[in-house]
Amino acid sequence: MENSNLTYGFIGLGLIGGSIARAIKNVYPGSRIIAYDIDKNALQAASEDGVADEITEKIDEHFSACQLIFLCAPVSCNDENLVILKNYISADTLLTDVGSVKKDIHEHIDALGLSDQFIGGHPMAGSERIGYTNSKAKLLENAYYILTPTKSVSMFKVAFLERLIKKIGALPLVLSCQEHDYATAGISHLPHVISASLVNLVKSHDNENGIMKMIAAGGFKDITRISSSSPVMWEHICMTNTENILSLLNDYIKSLEDIRDKMKQKDAAEIKDFFTQARDYRESFIDASPGPIKKSYVFYVDIPDEPGALATIATLLAFRQISIKNIGITHNREVAEGSLQIEVYEEEDIAKACDILSSKGYIVHVKR
Repeated sequence: MENSNLTYGFIGLGLIGGSIARAIKNVYPGSRIIAYDIDKNALQAASEDGVADEITEKIDEHFSACQLIFLCAPVSCNDENLVILKNYISADTLLTDVGSVKKDIHEHIDALGLSDQFIGGHPMAGSERIGYTNSKAKLLENAYYILTPTKSVSMFKVAFLERLIKKIGALPLVLSCQEHDYATAGISHLPHVISASLVNLVKSHDNENGIMKMIAAGGFKDITRISSSSPVMWEHICMTNTENILSLLNDYIKSLEDIRDKMKQKDAAEIKDFFTQARDYRESFIDASPGPIKKSYVFYVDIPDEPGALATIATLLAFRQISIKNIGITHNREVAEGSLQIEVYEEEDIAKACDILSSKGYIVHVKR
């Protein structure tokens, strides 16, 4: 199959579905996209954007013409959607999903007799914002896109999907669904559990004046940022990838008990080794991919305490077409230098912003 003039179907057109659809339309303008979503506003917006060539408010014969269909609705809806979709697709239609747990969808596919035409998918990119209106084609660039083929799907179909993923700028990685669920339990699912537990710990131990909340910054904010994710989504992930998360959670609890014992024993050498090993391994990470815990692009600027100082910086960056994602005063210097924190959307914008502001005499500090 050639990707350029195919018809693609999307069951769900939120942040991820919308971003994939936009990316396909960008690289293959001659492709045709058919979209379904329960959100009529999302469908209308996709139609007006020229991303969706045809929209439908129900799963029906519209999808019969699709060579590839992306299942992008909430994971809990996949089973029901697949039962309906099966009535309208041919044996040649390739199916894929975008969920962060793979065992569950593979079991549904097998039960429906669709294993010959399914390849699980997990684009490891995201955003704090949700919905089609926040989707963008660049969301997937340089992000790992994990594929979990069934045992019976042809390698020709796997190669076809890999080519598409490369074309839209992502990095395909083929794993079994078991490998995927164990790996993501360690680097995504368990960290979300830990992050939420830390936030709840501080909440329960803070005083009536909220001192901990007021001064929370630096390391605490960095490691708990992901707690802002959807509680419903994480409830479902914990319910579907339970075994892997529990296995790693038990090992994590044991590691906490070990370092607790070392602290009780005042074992300085072991405590230092604990932090050294973590630092060395963390610094060996490849920093190119957004991954499941999205990288933030942040820098800091020293500014004078005078009216209009913040507005001047925002204007300088806007004039040079640099979009600011977030901006605020840093009251806690636990980690960062500078008194103004600025977050941008693209990594390359940091260097541009630093050059612009430095040329105007500002002292800029980049987060590493």
